[in-house]
Amino acid sequence: MEQFQIETAHNITINQNTSHLGERMLAYIIDSFIIMVYFILMIVFLVSLDIEIEDQWAFYLILSLPAFFYYLLFETLMDGKTIGKSAMKLRVVKLDGSKPNFGNYFVRWALRIIDVSLTSGGAAVLTILIRGKGQRIGDVAAGTTVISEKKRISLKDTLLRELPEDYKPTFPQVTVFKDQEMQTIKELYDKAKLNGNHNIIVSLDQRIKEVTKVQTSLQPIEFVDVVIKDYNYYTQKM
Repeated sequence: MEQFQIETAHNITINQNTSHLGERMLAYIIDSFIIMVYFILMIVFLVSLDIEIEDQWAFYLILSLPAFFYYLLFETLMDGKTIGKSAMKLRVVKLDGSKPNFGNYFVRWALRIIDVSLTSGGAAVLTILIRGKGQRIGDVAAGTTVISEKKRISLKDTLLRELPEDYKPTFPQVTVFKDQEMQTIKELYDKAKLNGNHNIIVSLDQRIKEVTKVQTSLQPIEFVDVVIKDYNYYTQKM
C-alpha cells in the first residue's frame, strides 16, 4: 500500500493511503456495469414507447445525459464517491486532504476522455503507476487523488509477536490478562518505546506486577517485552 503525505493548513503532516490500482479497476467495473444496465433499461423504455425512429434519437440523447455525466454527478453529490468507489471504500480528495470543489471534479471528468475513453484506460494505468500518488492524468490536472478509506492492519499492529521455536516463557501468570488488555499493553509499550517515553513503560511495569504478583529483577523495558512475548507463547499454544 503506497502512502503520500498530506500537509494541512496547520502544517500537520498526515500519511494517507492511496488506493490500489486493482481497487480502482474493480470500482470502474462496478460503475461501468451500472451505466450499462441503465442504457439497457433506457433502450427497453424507448422501445416500449412505440414512437417514430426520428423521435427516438431525441429521447435517446436526453435520457443518456445521466449516464454521460455519471462520474461528475456522483462524485460531486456523494463527496468524491461513485457507487463503485463507495463499494470499494474509495474517495476522491485533493492532495492537501481537503474536499475537492466542482471545478476539480469537472477537470477529472473531462479528462476521462484521454485517461479512459481514447486509450481504453491505458493512459490512466500508466500515469497511476508512474506518478506513485494514485493519480491519473485527470487527477494530476485537477490536483486530486483517490484514497482508500479501508483500515489497513499490519502484523505489527496486532497482538502477534514472532517467537523463536525454542522460546522458553518466564511468567505463566500473564494468562490472567485478556486479549484486549494485552493488546492495550502492547500498543502503549510500542508507542512509548518508539517515543522514548520511559515513564509509561515504568507505569506498565508496575501495573503488570500488581495484577500478576510477579517479582523480578528485570528492568521495566525488558520485563514488559517478556510479558508480551510470554502471552503470545501461551495463547498460541492454547
